[in-house]
Parts: sequence; structure tokens; C-alpha cells
Amino acid sequence: MKKLAAEFFGTFSLAFAGTGAIIIKDVAGGSVSHVGIGLTFGLVVLAMIYALDDVSGAHLNPAVTLVFDAAQRLAWRWAAPYVATQTLGAIAASLLLRGMFPRHPTLGTTSPAGTACSPSFLKSCSL
Repeated sequence: MKKLAAEFFGTFSLAFAGTGAIIIKDVAGGSVSHVGIGLTFGLVVLAMIYALDDVSGAHLNPAVTLVFDAAQRLAWRWAAPYVATQTLGAIAASLLLRGMFPRHPTLGTTSPAGTACSPSFLKSCSL
């Protein structure tokens, strides 16, 4: 149970701080740069690895959990509970951010910019 609580906390922290930095950038008119957002994600991952590695392995991400499972570095019986707990942690962080910023339209989602034909290697593209 400690492992699952650690994964929930770690994934919650990562999603809350990282996505929160993106939201603050939008709300504050760009006061947080792309570098600041990257540092936020990186430092939260660093802190969670130091804090949770001995408890759960600090996967913090279902993709990491599945790779550890495929590499047989995680008992297969833990894979599904880890993924479920990580998903719930990210959802809980997103719901908290939604409650804190109810008028923010995207909550820090990544959206494509430009058109489908904007890269220079697609010069003959006609849509």
C-alpha cells in the first residue's frame, strides 16, 4: 500500500507542479518561460526520485512502469495497480487545478501550432 501511495503522491506532484507552471505562464502573461516550465518538470521529477525511490521506485509515469514491467524489473502483479494509481494521481492534480483556475480554457494542454503544411519539407502540400 505504501508503494501505491508513493506513486499517487509522486504523479500528483508532477502533474500539479508542471501543469500549474504552464497555467501560471498563461495567466500571468508569460512570466514563466519555457525554460522555467522545463525546470519545474525536471526538478519535481528529481525531488520525487530522491523522496520516493526507496519506497516505490518513483516511476511517476505509466509508460515508465510498463517499461520496467517489460524489462522484468517490476513484478508483473504491480504493473496494473501502479498504472491505475498514477492515472488517478494525475486526474486528481488536474481536478485540483481546474478548481483553482475554473476559467482557464485549456489547463496547460499541448496544442499544435500552425497548419498541417507549415514544415518546410512539405512545400508541395495543398490542403
